[in-house]
Formats: sequence, structure tokens, C-alpha cells
Amino acid sequence: MSVNSDREPRAGVVGLGVIGGGVAVSMAARGRVPVVHDIRAHAADDLPGVPAPLSSPAEVARRADVVMVAVVDAEQARAVLTGPDGLLTAAHPGLVVVLQATVALPVVQELAAACAEAGAGFLDCGVTPGDRAAEHGMVAIVGGDAATVERARPVLDDWARRIVHCGPVGAGMATKIARNVITYGSWRTVHEAAALAGAAGVDPARLAEVIEAADPQGRTLLQLLHMRDGADALPGETGRVIAPLMAKDLAAATALAAERGVRVPLVEVARDRVRETLDLPAEAEAEAGTGTSAGPVAPVGVPRAPAPAAEASPASAPAAQDPRAFGLAVMDRVYGRGFGERMPPPGDLFQDETLSYLFAQVWARPGLAVRDRRLLTLGVAATVGRPDLVEIIVGGALENGELTPAQLEEAALHLATYTGWCKATATHEGIGRAIAAHRARTPAQDPAPAPPVHDAAPTPPTQEEATA
Repeated sequence: MSVNSDREPRAGVVGLGVIGGGVAVSMAARGRVPVVHDIRAHAADDLPGVPAPLSSPAEVARRADVVMVAVVDAEQARAVLTGPDGLLTAAHPGLVVVLQATVALPVVQELAAACAEAGAGFLDCGVTPGDRAAEHGMVAIVGGDAATVERARPVLDDWARRIVHCGPVGAGMATKIARNVITYGSWRTVHEAAALAGAAGVDPARLAEVIEAADPQGRTLLQLLHMRDGADALPGETGRVIAPLMAKDLAAATALAAERGVRVPLVEVARDRVRETLDLPAEAEAEAGTGTSAGPVAPVGVPRAPAPAAEASPASAPAAQDPRAFGLAVMDRVYGRGFGERMPPPGDLFQDETLSYLFAQVWARPGLAVRDRRLLTLGVAATVGRPDLVEIIVGGALENGELTPAQLEEAALHLATYTGWCKATATHEGIGRAIAAHRARTPAQDPAPAPPVHDAAPTPPTQEEATA
């Protein structure tokens, strides 16, 4: 049976959960009563205007032209489309399958290919917000060719308040996945912010009150995209103005988190990727010491092939152009501004490799925050019983506001359990020295760490200092 251009397309729904049931109710309320199927025989009993389920997806396909598939996962989607009684066993000219389940893009392409082989059209169609499904309140996020979208549009219009055609097959699902990242990423952001406020003695309800009063329309969430104004990147001047403010505010957040013992991994990533977030050139990242390198890691002395251009991160450019300068910038990021000034001029093979490999490629890699790498390195230093190395590592943590003195003293006690008390004495000594030095150069009334003071003629670091 094919669709007749002289009549309205018939609708079907497979899966009568929150989304599918809501879609069926919305269409029925607008006079387009769908045929439906669900593995639960009584799934439609509480859905106003929706008829009893048919016996199989194939039966739905025989009686419908546009069928929404609202199931949970890829396995169910495959069964509904390609199973023994699946939709495609009853495919007919003009049939359009609209996949509403959120699945991986390879699954979307797989199911689209199966539909094409059966002579059916296919659309991937994310939806949001799901709790508005029964109120004609969802947005349809559609991927597929324009002709298929237009063929299905009369049916989509009867359950979606807006249809956004994002591009070819897969584009709808990619947009929905990206939308979910914003949703769940913002939830994590709120979790960390509320924990931070609560640890400082602030009722999280007051935080919510401030945010809702300052931004009642929620524009801040997408402000970055709006500032790009349809371009691929922010205007350079905009990023340069925002960068120091963003870095300062996020540094204050990580310092407060360290002081109060609150884990804020998302904040740490945001702080480490300020310039990448603001679309600033890689060179600016190197100068500020906030960039990262995505190059492959190889043992010292083993030639390292450059990463493929498609895989290189923005910060890999300065690392490749001037590994030493980039390494110095990262060293300052790790141990505090000016630490790199203590390095000798180029020419010492070991020191040069320390900068161009250890700092420019290892410490700068994405995947772990500087704080995470520091804790790992501190653990290694503790096993060798060298208080001077511990002092250097811990000094950087205090300089960056990553750990408080109380946390570092607790770390010494924790490490003692694993390294033995003799080596732990050296660890405790190094931590004590770093804390004393930090307090000496940081005014008591100012909680923010002050930059270290360097002599006009800096003393070159020892080999141990450079590689700590």
C-alpha cells in the first residue's frame, strides 16, 4: 500500500512509553489518530484517544505511512525495524520510519541503510523536552534528506511544536547528543557550584536565587554560541578581553575548592582550557601557559612521529614550532610564574629534553589536569625520600591554589602508609618547607597566592628541580 498524494499521510507509533505515548496522544488530540504497537497489551489504556495496540510493528507499517519508533535503545530499534515482524517486513512505497530513540551514530547509519534497502524513507529524530510530549510541546530534531522530511512533515507537525531540520541522516541524532551534553554538563556544573557554595557556608538556595534573578531567561547557558554570532569562533578581541577574567574567576574557584576540600574536576578542566574555550590562537595559549598538547607520548630518546593533523589539538602547534618555549610556558603553569627563568640557556641535552618532552608533551597532554599529574608525581617523589623534590612539587600546588596546607599534611600521612615511615619523614620535611616558603611570600590577609620573587640573576635549577 503506498501513500496517496491526495490524502493525508497516516501515522503510526511503535513504543508507548513517555515519548511514544505522548506523541500518540498529541496526534490523536489534533485529529490524526495513529495506529500503535507496544509489547504491553494494555499500554494505551491510559492514553486519551489512542486505540489499542496492534499485534506487531509489521501491522503498524501496513496501516501507516509515517511511523515514529520510540524505543529505549539500539537493540530494541533493530528488533522493531528488522526483526521477523519488524516494520521493514511490511515496507511499502512511501513508508517513512522516524527513529526517536537516542542511539549512537553508527546505529543510525545502519538502520538508515536497512530502510533504503527495503525501499523505505528514514529520519533520525531526537526530541526535547520529553515531559511535554503529550502537550504538543516537543521540538523535533531531524536528520534526513529534505524530500523525506517534507513527506513526513504533516505528521511531525501534529506532535511537534517546532521542527528543526539539522541536515542529512545522522545530523538530528548528533544535535540531540550535543544537546544532552549541554544538559548533563550543566547539571555537573551546578553540582560543583552548589557543593562549593555549601562548603563555604552558603545555602545553595541562595545561589539559585542569584542565578534566577540575574538571568531569568537562562541566556547565559548559550551565551558563547550567541557571541560567536554564527561564526566558527569568537571575535579575537572578545576572547582576549574575557580570558583574564575567566582565568581569574576559575582560579579563585579552584583555590576555594582546595581550601574547603571540594572536588571540582569540571572547574579544573575549564580553568586549564580557558583559551581553547574562547577560540584564542594556540600561540596565546603557549604564552599564558594554559595550553595543552595532544601529541603522542614516547620514551625519552625514541623518535616521536608528529600527530596526524586531524588529531592534533590546537596547542600542539606551538609545541611543534618551538618545543622549548612551549615547555617553559608549561613549566611556569606547573610550578608558578617565573620558575622557567631558572632554566639554563639551550645546549644541555638533558635540560633541553626536559623542556621539549617532559613539559611540552607529557605535562601538557589532555586527559589529566595539572593537579592530577602533580599528585601522581608527588607519590613518585615520596618513594625516593627526597625532601627537595617534594618541596618543588608541593610548592607548585600551593602556588596554583590546588591543595591547602592541611590537605598536604594529610597527604604526607597517607603516603607514609605506602612508602614507610623513614621516607615519609622526608616527604613531611619537603611539604613543611614548601608551606613555610609559601606563607613567607603570601601576606596573611590575602588568601590568593602571590607570585614568587626572583633575583635579577636567577639561579639555574638543579637536574632534580627541572625534572620534578
